[in-house]
Amino acid sequence: MNPNNPNVAAQAKEIQAATTALGLQLNVLRAASQSDIDNAFATLVRQRTDALVVSVDPFFLSLRRQLVALALRHSTPAIYYAREFAAAGGLISYASSFADSFHQAATYVGQILNGEKPADLPVQQPIKFELVINLKTAKALGLQIPDKLLALAEEVIE
Repeated sequence: MNPNNPNVAAQAKEIQAATTALGLQLNVLRAASQSDIDNAFATLVRQRTDALVVSVDPFFLSLRRQLVALALRHSTPAIYYAREFAAAGGLISYASSFADSFHQAATYVGQILNGEKPADLPVQQPIKFELVINLKTAKALGLQIPDKLLALAEEVIE
């Protein structure tokens, strides 16, 4: 997680709740620079961490190639919050569809341009989510992805 991101506390709370429900242990590593990412991976390896969840942050998206390369180098399965990570060689991404979100935003703009007051428009949550699985990376990590999971994926990268 990026400690400079104001949403870190909320993200950590949600991830902690999920890991507790699954009976897993969560170790939160913080990184706000490229060298912090290298140090976080050194800690991850030292702690023999089984998997990695990269939190939502534009900083991490900008360094996706570094994150993906480190996860592969250290044989760490990782899940990411944007398709771009899986396209860059990351194992799995699961996120709301950016295209769908942009469509929703354009609809709002159209309503505002047609005279609607922004305050009168409802708040909308994302409704379309995309699962992307990189089979090449799964193979490199020695992982077998279940057919049921592959069937749920919007995109499978081979």
